[in-house]
Amino acid sequence: MTKTERLLCELIALPSVNPAFLPAKDPHAGEQRVADLLAAASRRAGLEVKSQPVFPNRANLLARLWPRGRIQRRVLLAPHLDTVGGDDMPGTLFTPRTRHGRLHGRGACDTKGSVAAMFAALCQVAHSRQRPEGTEIIFAGLVDEENGQGGSRALVASGFQADLAIVGEPTRLRTVTAHKGDLWLQLETRGKAAHGARPELGRNAVHAMARIVDCLETTYARQLRRHRHALLGHATVNVGSIAGGGQPNIVPDRCVISVDRRTLPGETDAEVKRQIKTLLRRQHLPARLIDAKGVPCRPLETSPRHPLVGLLLRCTGQKRPLGVDYFSDAGVLADGQIPSVLFGPGDIAQAHTPDEWVDLRQLEQAKNLLVAFLQSLSP
Repeated sequence: MTKTERLLCELIALPSVNPAFLPAKDPHAGEQRVADLLAAASRRAGLEVKSQPVFPNRANLLARLWPRGRIQRRVLLAPHLDTVGGDDMPGTLFTPRTRHGRLHGRGACDTKGSVAAMFAALCQVAHSRQRPEGTEIIFAGLVDEENGQGGSRALVASGFQADLAIVGEPTRLRTVTAHKGDLWLQLETRGKAAHGARPELGRNAVHAMARIVDCLETTYARQLRRHRHALLGHATVNVGSIAGGGQPNIVPDRCVISVDRRTLPGETDAEVKRQIKTLLRRQHLPARLIDAKGVPCRPLETSPRHPLVGLLLRCTGQKRPLGVDYFSDAGVLADGQIPSVLFGPGDIAQAHTPDEWVDLRQLEQAKNLLVAFLQSLSP
């Protein structure tokens, strides 16, 4: 078993489920156990360790490798420490299991595989004779990515800057320079309640909303398909939930839907809201637009011509960058003026699944590719 695999087994065995997905005071909630393990390992490796409070009992872990000589650039390795939960908790979710060259367990690919690969790479560079001069390297174990990206938002709010952030996500060892953003909205229709025996005396808010749902899923979806991004394709819309009425024999006077709108680089939240309002007005479909709970995540687009991005592409043997549909902490960091890309072992298809796993060869390759990149940073 390699050091990277051993570290990943230890990380999986420490539950770090985002508290947003669990009852209050659930013993599996929070990232602190993982942060404590990495903090102790950081000190043994001679790294400077700091904790950045984000929420009560939840803090980002910052482990810093100071450069030889004057600081000329700063590179950030930024995976997230939290995971989603699972139906069989505690069950076997937190018991690492190796089968056929794969390591199974909650967070194996999303993103404790990236945590292990990035942290192991930093420690190897710290002990290497090829430690880069002039480059400060910081490992940031971020909290709350799976819910509101509170960790990355706190890092940006603190004024933190870097020349490049490599955000740990399961990209199958490819460098991703673009991803979609996400905006959640709610639409509300109002009607008039009446007895179900005399529906003509009321005005059915659910019926009104049904026409809006059809409009969004057909007319609006077709409208979005007309504009394509070179790496990301077109924007999308999804009506994810609907709630209206209370019982069959009452005409419902209110209905609300929740909408997921995946955005492209260059689109603003205000522009998206104007689009939807304009469409509904033209279709004579009255509704009130409400900002849903949750903080929008901005889309990502980092130029592959950025010198450090180009260097990473060469180290990974990649001729052209890639884009992905999901969003990440990279969108938050890039919005804070930190050029950001995604990179890590594993496939997003395994993320959040009951039998989550990561390929152990990819895990070790990720560590080795990161070591090669970091060691190539000397001016």
